[in-house]
This record gives sequence, C-alpha cells and structure tokens, in this order.
Amino acid sequence: MTREELILKIKQLVPQIYKSSKKAEETAVEYDELTKFPELKKILVDLLTTEFDNFLSSIDWVSPRPTTFRINLKNGQSFFLTYGKRSWIAQIEGKKYYLLNLPEEERAAEAIARILRYGKKEEEGGEELGGAEMGGDETSGGEEVDVTADDTKDVTIEV
Repeated sequence: MTREELILKIKQLVPQIYKSSKKAEETAVEYDELTKFPELKKILVDLLTTEFDNFLSSIDWVSPRPTTFRINLKNGQSFFLTYGKRSWIAQIEGKKYYLLNLPEEERAAEAIARILRYGKKEEEGGEELGGAEMGGDETSGGEEVDVTADDTKDVTIEV
C-alpha cells in the first residue's frame, strides 16, 4: 500500500466514524440519565456499540451512592451498572465484571449478548400454573380437616 492509498483510505474512514459518533450523541438525548452522566453513555457504547438504542427500553437510576443504574433491555431482561472507586462495575445475571480490565469488559459484552438471546420474558399467569404445582392436588392422599371458628374464638378441628 502506497502512501497515497493510505491517505485516501483514511479520508474515506473518517466520515464514517464521525457519523457513528454523532448517532450515539443523538440517541443519548432520548435517555435523561445519559445526558446527566456522560460516562454512562461511554460505557454503554463500549458494551453495546453505538447501536445501543436498538436494545434498550429504559435506564433507571437506582441508587445515588454508589451510583447504580438498571439498564432495562427490550426483551424484558436487565443488568446493573455501578460506578466504583476506580471504574464501572457491570452486574449481569449476578456476576460482577470490573470494566477497567479489557478481558472482563469483553466477558461482560458476551454476557449481555447472551441475555439478549433469551428473548422476551414469559408472563406468569394463574391459568398457566396447574393445581398440582400450587399444592392444590385433590388426590394427595391426606385426611380432610375442617376448621371452624365461632364468635367465642374457639377453634374446633375434626380429624
């Protein structure tokens, strides 16, 4: 590669990189926390690229000290980002990743990719759970117990 080819290649790449950084700034305006805490935006771009808006549903400021944010994903999953003394700490599925170290940052990004693959959370409804799961199986083999209470607060148990 000659010097002229290298200069031409750099001139082509610079506008692309500049455009992607502009997009991250525009999407940060949608989230109030990202305008208040610009360091949080940098961490989200590191973990989810400049396309982080496609995956986030909201950002909740959970705690002021240590500063903790709940990052809610569009599939119903979430993870936490905490600002520590030296760096940010990502807590994903109960495991902590210290984002100061590049290998841990990469593992955190992989863990986020894993929970994004889970899909939407299943809604738990009363109809989906059977009586046996809730302990209401009629053929349990136990004895019937009648409990009655009268106005004098005496309890009668028949077995």
